[in-house]
Amino acid sequence: MPSLLRPLVRFTGRLILATAAVAGLAGLFLVLVVLTDGARSGLAAWLITLAAGTAAALWRGRRRAWPARLKAFLPVVVATALTASVCIPSVATERRYPPDLPFVATQRWDLATGSRVAVYHYPPAPGAARRPTPLVYLHGGPVRGISVLDHRFLQLLARQGHDVYAYEHAGAGRSGLLPMSQYTISRSVSDLAAFVDRLDQGPVDVLGFSAGAVVLTRALATPRVAARVHRAIIAEPGPMDGPTTQISGHQGQASARGLAPAMTGPRATRIPRYAVALGLVQLGLLAPDTDLISQAEGVNAFKAADLGGDTASAYCARDAHRIPTEDTAQNFSFSPAASLRIQQTIKDSASIAPQLKRSRTPAMLMIAECSSQVRQWATAILAGDPAIQRTQYMTGVGHRIWNGLDDNNERAAAVITAFLQGKPAPLRNYPTRADIPTFLSEHK
Repeated sequence: MPSLLRPLVRFTGRLILATAAVAGLAGLFLVLVVLTDGARSGLAAWLITLAAGTAAALWRGRRRAWPARLKAFLPVVVATALTASVCIPSVATERRYPPDLPFVATQRWDLATGSRVAVYHYPPAPGAARRPTPLVYLHGGPVRGISVLDHRFLQLLARQGHDVYAYEHAGAGRSGLLPMSQYTISRSVSDLAAFVDRLDQGPVDVLGFSAGAVVLTRALATPRVAARVHRAIIAEPGPMDGPTTQISGHQGQASARGLAPAMTGPRATRIPRYAVALGLVQLGLLAPDTDLISQAEGVNAFKAADLGGDTASAYCARDAHRIPTEDTAQNFSFSPAASLRIQQTIKDSASIAPQLKRSRTPAMLMIAECSSQVRQWATAILAGDPAIQRTQYMTGVGHRIWNGLDDNNERAAAVITAFLQGKPAPLRNYPTRADIPTFLSEHK
């Protein structure tokens, strides 16, 4: 080997060994974070990693002179510096709630369940034919604040005479946090009943969207809660119970996922602490109530851009390059850990099909043409709830049915208003229960 290459080869070999040592210590740290459940904000795992790295460096340099021994500590210094970034919060660790919206008053209601929720009220517009029954909106998420886009749609419903109430689910938006163990789908259903009781205006109409549609579906299968619902609108539901989550099927027509420009703006997942914490929770390696980051810190850190392609998947492919801004940075709020916790309780729940078959509350199902939801989630509800009177297949929209584009909000409002007023549907009743096999086989 030429003498000039020997130093380069030696340097490359040492660099490879040093890199492997850093990677090994980082890997050990991650394993220890999982084993300790992130105890002390990851500090327990970090101290053990530091001790292990120091011991290895001392052993490796035991036969060298002190200046040479110090080189063995370089990978330890690098690894501990990198892993220390996972232990240091970069946002407030106490919940920082969004400021109140300028166009609607934010009320705080204490429910009988113990939840403290943020409430918004849009009374019927002056001169509009007032609907006698209040309309309650259950948003998606499941633990996500009500977006400005949703608020605009609620304002449109109010202009058409609806007395609209909306509340952010416990832990979402401006609502108070719960202990992580209390985030369950059953608690969400109980909160709906408690909210209607607190409203104290008798049975109400309920519009449930996405995760909110799941809460509504399960409410219809719970007689004591269903008695509080006058009419129900189930829009773009997720899976209603454990067996439904196991269904593999197809989605609607092509969405904008993979076609739309990447979301811009700050991301928590670009910060090591939150990338590690949220990633391990998502993988199921850490519990949602991990000691690595608090629930409040996780909500404070998570940004709209962290949703990535999920936002684009809620729009049709044809709208990929004109997806509207759904929310403001100040209003956006999402709790990934609490959302995962609720989703897990749905996965773990028994079938509600026998109870749903006894439902007598008049209901309507809304399905989007470009839905990113598995079609069988909606058709399982259609097949299982005998009180569904009509289905409205909304063309030209994705999962986010009311999105502010073209006349989509007006079309959705017309469908909702017609059903709540008992008027003929603007669209044909499709799919019906008899249409389900063909609807699914044709991949509509």
